[in-house]
Parts: sequence; C-alpha cells; structure tokens
Amino acid sequence: MIIREQELLSGHTTFRIGGPAKYYLVPESIDEVKQAIAFAKEKKLPFYVLGKGSNMLFSDEGYEGVIIEIGKGLEKISIEGTKVKAQSGISLSAMAVKLADAGLAGFEFASGIPGTLGGAVAMNAGAYGGEIKDCIVSATVLTEAGDTIELAKDELQLGYRTSVIQKAHYIVLGAEFSFGKGETSAIKKIMKELNQRRREKQPLEYPSAGSTFKRPEGYFAGKLIQDAGLKGYRVGDAQVSEKHCGFVVNRGSATADDVKQLIAEVQTKVKDAFGVELEPEVRIL
Repeated sequence: MIIREQELLSGHTTFRIGGPAKYYLVPESIDEVKQAIAFAKEKKLPFYVLGKGSNMLFSDEGYEGVIIEIGKGLEKISIEGTKVKAQSGISLSAMAVKLADAGLAGFEFASGIPGTLGGAVAMNAGAYGGEIKDCIVSATVLTEAGDTIELAKDELQLGYRTSVIQKAHYIVLGAEFSFGKGETSAIKKIMKELNQRRREKQPLEYPSAGSTFKRPEGYFAGKLIQDAGLKGYRVGDAQVSEKHCGFVVNRGSATADDVKQLIAEVQTKVKDAFGVELEPEVRIL
C-alpha cells in the first residue's frame, strides 16, 4: 500500500485547493482498505475516504489525519446479462463506457460526472434526470466496526444527495446494478449529447467542485444566485462562474478561505433577496 506523508491535497481535488494531509494512503484491495483504517486508529488520527476529490474543499492548513484514496486497484467490474457488479474505485465515466459497449442502457446520465462509484453511491449522484437510485440493486459497505455488510436498495435510504451511507459513516466497497438492454450506438449518442451539453453550460475550463449548492425545493440555485446579481462575484480568486452561477470556480490561486467566504456571502445575499436558504453541496473538511 502506498503511504505518503505531508501530501498536498490540492493535487487530489478538482478544486485544486488544500494543504497537506499528515498521511495519504492508497489501498489497492479491500483488505488494504481495512489495513488503512487500522493504521489511522493505531495512530489515533481521524480519517477520511476520498475518491476523485470532485466534491471536496479541503482546508488551506491541510488535514491533520489520514486520507484514504479508493481508486487504483479497486476498479473491477463484471457484467452478466443485465446485472452488473462494480467496485467503488471505478470512475463513473469508465463504467459508463463499459456499460455502453455491453449494450446496457440507464447509466448515460453518469458518464460525465467526474467521480468514482463509491462517492456516487454515497451521495446518490445524479444528472440530467437520472440518479444512482434508478439503477442500483444493492451496495456492499464497510461499517465503523469493521464489518462488511450488504445493503439492499431500500436499506440505502437514497434521497436527494443523501443516503444511509453518509449518516452511518459507512465506506462503499462495491455495488450491484440492473440495467435495460439497448443499442451501443444509441447509448453512446446519448452520452455524447449529454457531455456536449455539459461542456456548453458548465465552466469546465476552471477548477471547481461541480454544483456548489444543493437545489432548494421549488427553485434552482444558479438562477437565484444570478437574480441576486452575483454573476461573476469574487472573493480573491474564488468566483461565482459567469457561465453558470451554480458553480464557484477557482480562477487560479483561490484559497479555501476565499471559497468559504464567497459561499457564505452568496448564502446571505440570496437569503436577504429571496428568503431562501442555500445549502452547500460541496463537502468542506
């Protein structure tokens, strides 16, 4: 298992922000995941499990604990008919391509989400009208006590950007899915169209953590922010995207404090203007 000390977290998040982690571990098997957690407990340090770092904002001071990256070595996928089993480290884009090649439809929505399966299951990731809960059958997780258990779909309590995994601090090891049959060419055409829409509407030219705020009931966060006159609003190098106001982007050298201050000011101004509380979707550690 790879163990690094004082590893800069800015190199492991899509925001490109974050100071050093005391320890940075990359387990390449389920046994090594358990060993990584044992390492943290032995050192009496907190730990945090990371995938692609696509929904994270780490402190400028870093993390005085153990970061466990689940990815390399935990990317296996098996396809039998319409049933699919995949490990939590596989990227959503790679999984979407494999499913398309196998003529399985229903995962196109995830093809452009820049994360891993583990994070997607934990937060019930979704885009363009699709969500993980639409196709998942069950998930295998590691509990805080170190037990491996399987949770059926209804036990996962999947809601809008939430699940029992987050509430109980489980670690996703893998999941099983069921998909419909389709034509590979038609599936890939849909994926291409969705990714084109993403490129046209989202500020992919700058580092960000995706949608900064959850969608308030009955509203769209980006429209509320734009209507509050905050398009392009900046704190340091953190900016409300001029392309899509639902995104806070790093214009080059934004600090975590810049981003946190910008988020707080956006929340205050939207609340004052419309009486709506915006809740961050990005995780701040």
